Amino acid sequence: MILAIDIGNIRTTIALFSEDGRLSFQSELGTNPKMTDDRCAIDLMGVFQLYRAEIESVRGSILSSVVPPITAAYARTLKRFTGALPLVVGPGLKTGLNIKAEIHNQLGSDIVASAVAVSAFYPTPAIVINSRTAVTFSYMSENTFEGCAIMPGVDIALGALSHYGAQLPQISIAQVNTPLGRNTVDSMRAGVLYGYSGAFDRVIESLEEAAGALARTVVSTGSRTPELYRYCRREIRYDHDLLVKGLYLLYKKNIRH
Repeated sequence: MILAIDIGNIRTTIALFSEDGRLSFQSELGTNPKMTDDRCAIDLMGVFQLYRAEIESVRGSILSSVVPPITAAYARTLKRFTGALPLVVGPGLKTGLNIKAEIHNQLGSDIVASAVAVSAFYPTPAIVINSRTAVTFSYMSENTFEGCAIMPGVDIALGALSHYGAQLPQISIAQVNTPLGRNTVDSMRAGVLYGYSGAFDRVIESLEEAAGALARTVVSTGSRTPELYRYCRREIRYDHDLLVKGLYLLYKKNIRH
């Protein structure tokens, strides 16, 4: 079995794959910036127990992280369980992609993993949207990462509204039927949903104009984006497992058989 872990700013995703790429389970935990080795081990054992899987069955692992302070704790814990350090997504790892980036180590490992999965599973040219703390829009031609655009995530927008607006409450996202909100909560939801869906459409259109070719596929992964789709004019496919599937593919590309 192959263990793939993605450490994001808010959530840490843990996914277990069989050797042939079948996803056994996927779990999400809150990211703890003060993670210790023992806490990491307890969390991993708890996830395996929850899904009735055997951690002793793990023969290899791969780690993606945008939170450097806790990357080492996960790496040490994975070595403790598997006997070997995990592959870590970053410079030097074979991706099979031509990455057009001025400074490769500035490209988020989650973006790289998702790009690898899109290149393998979807028709190109393609645009892949990673919706996390930030929302990234990456344009992929055939096996080539052409570049990306980054904007604040929906959670940041919601948090900023309630934090800086003294009379604005904290809200959750829910669908609305009109942009003409007639109470504060519906008006906030309308602004975020119609505003972000419009921004999605505009960024996609601008990427296509800059690249000189329409995307055959627009695919999204991460949080929040499904709520926006009914408001977007562009068809966007949602692939919940895209990032972890990319991590599995990266593992297979780099492991010695």
